[in-house]
Amino acid sequence: MAVRRRLLQHPVPLPMSPLRGDGSGNAARYKAVAVTLPSAWRAPHFIIIDSAAMAFDSQPWTPESWQQLPVLQQVRYPDPDELRSVLARIASWPPLVTSFEVDTLRRRLAEAANGRSFLLQGGDCAERFEDCQEEIIKNRLKILLQMSVVLIYGLKMPVVRVGRFAGQFAKPRSAPTETRNGVTLPSFRGDNINGSAFTAEARRPDPARLILAYRCSAVILNLVRALGEGGFANLHNLHYWNLGFAERSPHYEEYRNIIRRVRDALTFAETVAHQPIGGLRRVRFFTCHEALHLPYEQALTRTSKYRDGVYNLSTHLPWIGKRTLELGTAHVEYMRGIRNPIGIKVGPHLSPRELTSLVRHLNPEGVYGRLTLITRFGVSKVEQALPPLVRAVRDGGHKVLWCCDPMHGNTQQTNDGIKTRHFDSILAEVKLVNRVLAAEGARLGGVHLELAGEDVTECIGGASGLEESDLRRAYLTTVDPRLNAEQALEVALRIVGMLDLMPRN
Repeated sequence: MAVRRRLLQHPVPLPMSPLRGDGSGNAARYKAVAVTLPSAWRAPHFIIIDSAAMAFDSQPWTPESWQQLPVLQQVRYPDPDELRSVLARIASWPPLVTSFEVDTLRRRLAEAANGRSFLLQGGDCAERFEDCQEEIIKNRLKILLQMSVVLIYGLKMPVVRVGRFAGQFAKPRSAPTETRNGVTLPSFRGDNINGSAFTAEARRPDPARLILAYRCSAVILNLVRALGEGGFANLHNLHYWNLGFAERSPHYEEYRNIIRRVRDALTFAETVAHQPIGGLRRVRFFTCHEALHLPYEQALTRTSKYRDGVYNLSTHLPWIGKRTLELGTAHVEYMRGIRNPIGIKVGPHLSPRELTSLVRHLNPEGVYGRLTLITRFGVSKVEQALPPLVRAVRDGGHKVLWCCDPMHGNTQQTNDGIKTRHFDSILAEVKLVNRVLAAEGARLGGVHLELAGEDVTECIGGASGLEESDLRRAYLTTVDPRLNAEQALEVALRIVGMLDLMPRN
């Protein structure tokens, strides 16, 4: 109880409206969907899916229809009444994003699917409440802005920036419990559910953490919007994006050369036009997270006076992860009815038939921009497992955006038991995915990276030559290893070299 009281008294402020600066008006335009939770609700952690669950596919969708299906990776709360009370409070608060923004992102993802722009998804593996700080948020934006300038300049196309932030707190786990020295406790599932410390008190799932997750998300979005609309993101102020430690990277001079060329081009264009070029002073960031905690997602599921349908307004782009992707289960059911663009993590665990069934189920009208298929194979499995999936999607005439997540399939452990990823494997997977897609008549339209704006030492390799012995110097992640800013910028530079000769529509 002491932990819960501290969480409710956490100093992170709650803005009067998280919708600041989005141009859509006030929160009264949105109607909260009632949050109902079965009185005996205790979702098991793992469920074997019976084929009879497929009968739900043809049933009418409602924001709560997922509750009638098996719920994978969900949490056992000791007090369901307390959870209901927290969810009711969240449902009464303003949405975190707007339907206008969501529809804008869907249109931009449709352009990426058609080869007219490129998707850059990046951010934390799992956000931490303690990282809800100005400098950490700014650093994350700086590296995404640097990467996007490199991609725009090299690929000669717009970049859609989607951050893994303002909601990426929950994480799926391979087991519901963790055992250390003969003591077994619930697994750490992210700051919005329980604490990472290996104690019974910390690992107790606490509904009050959902309130703090909402508040941190609102604060992050408030700052991101303010920075994106102000001078921080102005292309004339590229020096604002500098990360001092990254300047020692062997590739930093290459980045500086790009910046100089961009500045020269802007100066020339504005000189010819005798006026500033419009659209350069604002940058729009969208958000994404894995829609894992369905009761929380439902609490922020809303209808709009000015849009048809129902939206998840906790984020712009929710995705379904590998461990909750079975047809006939709750996460797929929830996602099929919301109007957001959605992502699907695609890997060797899916057969071509399973993938095309999911695509048809989640995008029956074949709308461009609705589905982003995020590949996550591991470099050793791409060439064998990906081609039949791409052919199945292509032969079915399905309209999707292919995006590469080269991080999750390449996780390994050192001899000391530290989780890491090798930079060369990350780059190699992007290269192989691009090659396979091109060979099958598709295109790589984006990348999905776990990265930090700080000088962390969590992934091995890169031009700076990080080795296993360096990992303990600044290993800060609570779950999976991230690229640091040097490595992330190098990935962007190398991607340009891979994709520069891609044919475009």
